[in-house]
Amino acid sequence: MGKLLSLLARDDSNCCSPQKYDVFLDFENAQPTEGEKAVYEEVQQVLLSSEGILQELGVYKGAGKEIREAINTPNEECQRRAWTAVLPLVTKLKRFYDFSLELEGIVPKILGELCSGAMTPTQHLETQQALVKQFAEILEFVLKFDEYKMKTPAIQNDFSYYRRTVSRQRMT
Repeated sequence: MGKLLSLLARDDSNCCSPQKYDVFLDFENAQPTEGEKAVYEEVQQVLLSSEGILQELGVYKGAGKEIREAINTPNEECQRRAWTAVLPLVTKLKRFYDFSLELEGIVPKILGELCSGAMTPTQHLETQQALVKQFAEILEFVLKFDEYKMKTPAIQNDFSYYRRTVSRQRMT
């Protein structure tokens, strides 16, 4: 994969130098070839969910108020309210995790198509532009997902509260 991505790199000795290779990627009109259609369609099915997941993550509010209240006033009612607020959020986080497992499953397939065979990296880029576009979409999703996750501490807080509560329930 590194060899494939290196085709898009610039000369390391000069940041303003032109690209080393002249490869035109037409992401607007990229269509899968017959040979890559099966992998393309499988990847496309997974990518259909990516935009919705990013939208959900972008508006994630968390249950911080309820959790703080349950910690500061540890009575039965506050604990119940916090648990009721956290449970659907953890279900949503589980969906995000399941989606990451789907991505984990398709990345080796798409890279297998893009990096195997007798073609040179340049030939892969030129002839498999639909898969290259999908791989770029996966990279874009992963970077945005990580950015949203880092900017949303409520995700980790909600999950930590959930784990502590489940652990406490197991002990009783």
